[in-house]
Amino acid sequence: MAMMRESSRGSGMSSPEAKLGMQVEDLWDMILEPQLSPTEKLNACFENIPVSAFPPAPSSQVIEINSDASLAEAVQLMSEHKVLSAPVVDVDAPKDASWIDRYIGIVEFVGIVVWILHQSEKEDGSDGLELLNGEPEAKIGPAVAAAVSGVSSPRKRGNLSPRSAAIISGKFFEALTSSDFYRNTKVCDISGSFRWAPFLALQKANSFLTMLLLLSKYRMKSIPVVDPGEGKIDNIITQSAVIHMLEECSGLHWFESWGTKKLSELGLPLMKPSRIFKVYEDETVLQAFKLMREKRVGGVPVVERGGRKAVGNISIRDIQFLLIAPEIYKNYRLVELFFFVGDSISSRVTFTVYYYRSITAKNFLTAVRSYLEEHKEPSPLLNGMVTCKRENTIKEVIVMLNSKKIHRIYVVDDDGNLEGVITLRDIISKLVHEPRGYFGDFFDGVLPLPENSRV
Repeated sequence: MAMMRESSRGSGMSSPEAKLGMQVEDLWDMILEPQLSPTEKLNACFENIPVSAFPPAPSSQVIEINSDASLAEAVQLMSEHKVLSAPVVDVDAPKDASWIDRYIGIVEFVGIVVWILHQSEKEDGSDGLELLNGEPEAKIGPAVAAAVSGVSSPRKRGNLSPRSAAIISGKFFEALTSSDFYRNTKVCDISGSFRWAPFLALQKANSFLTMLLLLSKYRMKSIPVVDPGEGKIDNIITQSAVIHMLEECSGLHWFESWGTKKLSELGLPLMKPSRIFKVYEDETVLQAFKLMREKRVGGVPVVERGGRKAVGNISIRDIQFLLIAPEIYKNYRLVELFFFVGDSISSRVTFTVYYYRSITAKNFLTAVRSYLEEHKEPSPLLNGMVTCKRENTIKEVIVMLNSKKIHRIYVVDDDGNLEGVITLRDIISKLVHEPRGYFGDFFDGVLPLPENSRV
């Protein structure tokens, strides 16, 4: 039966992902219990396939970073290999250490930026200027010195002050990338920013179902797969790789029975229009990244002022351009702002003028696109706004996400107004569900979002 299906699809079954889909198909046909729902059948199928069967990631994307590498070296390495995170190897671990002792966590672009920003902030929520008042620039580094002159704590809800946002958006990152602070701080020094600690990975014998649940319900963007015998990472499975696999399974019965459903039939989008986290086109780009950090989302739409139409999308991965391309700010003119501060006792008003560079969310998108075109670098940012409608099928959305290499797609109405957002995680979460008590003691010794985490 499998041979008949393969021949009917021809060369379409030649990819490793499609062959994996055939394994699911064979298991699907073997499960005859009529009382099982399609999702329960898929759960059973994926539980019987080990993650070792998942196609290997490109060798260029399976990298490791030494714990004694500097932040600058880590950023450069991740940028060169076009990855947003990488496992960190403990250089002090014995050569014969097991994998759980060899790795101390996963470092991310966003973790590096968030950690740096927090060095300029006080734990009790007051401004960084109070924390470092009186400290010479030589001691704290020019990057932090530039930041603390106006950074508000992320614990304070609401927008950053214009002065604070602009200082970070421009001078801060320009100063940062040339500072000793950035070049001398080690990756191991920012372990508090790691998303999982000490280290969460799958072994090759773990099931597909476990992997899919970690990538959806447990919010992991990627999962290392280790070889216990070698004590090293054998593969890294990402949400994007799973979406690519699903598209390659097009035409198979198990996939079509699920993929031909409309978004609305599957309860997508999950979020109501009024609850979409967004930034307006004239707000600073830092406000977008600040919002993503506070709400723990991977991206936000940039919306026209006074309307509901999106003009673009800023993803958490775009934060890399603050580190690898700070020159994008140099094309933006100096802005002069006036602040009036009232004194309720004497009724006096003081008048202050600040000068600084500023870049809005809309201008950030324009600047990064120009940078990418100039350097001839492919990027999802060059695709423009990618949208769909509630009447689209999950299969159609998967094709768009995979072809454009993006992590989210926005749902719009007939007038182009935002109605919701669908992420890779949302799609995977509709494919499987977590059985009661499934993970047992799986997470023992591994704490998601540790107390000192900044992400």
